[in-house]
Amino acid sequence: MKKIKYIFLVSIFALTITNAQTSDTNFRKSVSETVKKIETVFNVTINDDRGLLKGKELDYADWRIEPGNLPLSLTNILAPFELMYFKQPDGTYIIRKYENHKVSVDKGKERLFYLESLYSTKEQWEERKTELKACMITSFGLDKAPPTPKSKPLLTPKRIYKDYSVENIALEILPGVYATGSIYKPYPLNKKAAVIITPDGHFGDGRYRKDEQYRCAMMAKMGAIVVGYDLFAWGESLLQFPTETHRNSIASTVQLLTGIRFLDYLATVKNADMTRVGVTGGSGGGSHTMFLAAIDDRVKVSAPVVMVSSHFSGGCPCESGRGIHLCGNGTNNAEISAMMAPKPQLIVSDGKDWTLAVPELEFPFIQRTYELYGKKDLVENAHFAKEGHDFGISKRMALYPFMSKYLNLDLNKVKNDKDEIDESTCVIEPKEKLFVFGDKGEKLPKNALKDINKLYEMFGEKNLKVYEVKK
Repeated sequence: MKKIKYIFLVSIFALTITNAQTSDTNFRKSVSETVKKIETVFNVTINDDRGLLKGKELDYADWRIEPGNLPLSLTNILAPFELMYFKQPDGTYIIRKYENHKVSVDKGKERLFYLESLYSTKEQWEERKTELKACMITSFGLDKAPPTPKSKPLLTPKRIYKDYSVENIALEILPGVYATGSIYKPYPLNKKAAVIITPDGHFGDGRYRKDEQYRCAMMAKMGAIVVGYDLFAWGESLLQFPTETHRNSIASTVQLLTGIRFLDYLATVKNADMTRVGVTGGSGGGSHTMFLAAIDDRVKVSAPVVMVSSHFSGGCPCESGRGIHLCGNGTNNAEISAMMAPKPQLIVSDGKDWTLAVPELEFPFIQRTYELYGKKDLVENAHFAKEGHDFGISKRMALYPFMSKYLNLDLNKVKNDKDEIDESTCVIEPKEKLFVFGDKGEKLPKNALKDINKLYEMFGEKNLKVYEVKK
């Protein structure tokens, strides 16, 4: 009897809920229920694995389902709550909070189709490229940057290894703001050498890690002057600016300016051949590889690693904090990468991050731009479908021959007796050896700026970033 009573009450409750779906209640319904209906209507699986729909209700919920249009239906339901969906490789969908720097692969594809519709000739593309470049310069604030201070760079004693040398450098790129890095040179350096800039990414130990030391040393052995440098508020930059300021938008400006002003400095270095300039970096360094190549015409060869994507523009404000992807009424990293055309470019991608679709999606789009110049063969893609987000050995092995080919470097300098590219002769230094300012920062110049607000003021801006109070 109790069981029958329970079933009766449940039925009455369900009937009440059903009756509630009328104009009297604005057809209000839980979003979770409507999402389940969408699953049934479109025969798909939608996972709310983070419980983002819990407790959420929506007026006219079922009315927002558009028959035959799954993307629009999901957007109609999720957008009021600043949520979005992502289609997974297995065909299922996941729900995530809205992020301005990230959309679904499908949405990225739609944007590339739109961008393709804007230009079909070299002249049309050149016009858009000019527009994008001008907008990027003003968005970064480079047009308001103070002149480079006239101070001399601070250099540590040179360490000499087999076929290359290393010295650490601090370059005053803005009044009181020092960019820190290491310069790797061929040894002996007795003839003109190509120049390669390598902005650091967000991998663990920054420029101190093995993979960055390997690639800098290897390219120096091949005949290039190579500069690897710290991110803003990262590495030795932490002596000036605390780690939380790395997520200030001004970080992206300083990082891009660092690459530009290191090139300015290298132009004064004896035997530096500024007609042969390359740039390569991974992750956040991949973003700044694209930015530097797009803005600085001195760059002749670029190799952005694990970063070119039409649906992801960088999760850190040091990449996407200045709104450059709003330029030209909306752009993305694939189009910014295409701004390198028709100069040689190697795009390195993998199967386990946001570059997973590069061979089928972004690379053909970029090739199309190169084709406008009749230079389709000058852009290449090295894709590692089973690998993840890193600058690992296979990616470096793709990089070395490319840089050798287009910067006229000697690849034989890094080959062993078996004719294999061999990194084993490179010396991996402890991070303390890569410091410019001493083990405890005791050599930091007295004029070193430590006020993020004054840094903004240099560009005629105010720091509006609000930090969480740590308890």
